[in-house]
Amino acid sequence: MNTNSNDTLSKFWFIVSNAVPPIGFFLFFRHRSQYPNKARRALISGLIGVPIAILMGYIINTYILK
Repeated sequence: MNTNSNDTLSKFWFIVSNAVPPIGFFLFFRHRSQYPNKARRALISGLIGVPIAILMGYIINTYILK
């Protein structure tokens, strides 16, 4: 297990994996063995992005696209 300074997820990838949860899940599976902290943060960001995407989809369909 390699825990060097490269074991942090950048702010850009955190935001992208939050906005597009499959990217967060992909980053988790890609980095889970070599960079566990980076993988965990990508997974958490992706999991947070799922309910946000559902909520935003509901709001857009109900109020904006009436």
